[in-house]
Amino acid sequence: ALAIVLGHIAMFGTAREADEGAAAHLWQLLMAGQLPVIAFFAATTLPRRPGPTLLVLGLQGLAMLAAAAPVFLLGL
Repeated sequence: ALAIVLGHIAMFGTAREADEGAAAHLWQLLMAGQLPVIAFFAATTLPRRPGPTLLVLGLQGLAMLAAAAPVFLLGL
């Protein structure tokens, strides 16, 4: 998702578009599509190995914030 945002900024800049476009829809699908996978991972792994699981979940949260930050900061 972060690569899509950065690629879109590199190719088209940060100007607002009338329509969201394919890049925005792909970003939304990727961000929403990973939530069930994260929930399954947390539900199956957290009870067995809480320490490493929380580390992975924290890194995943940071990755989601990194992908969302340009969208919010640049008003895309």
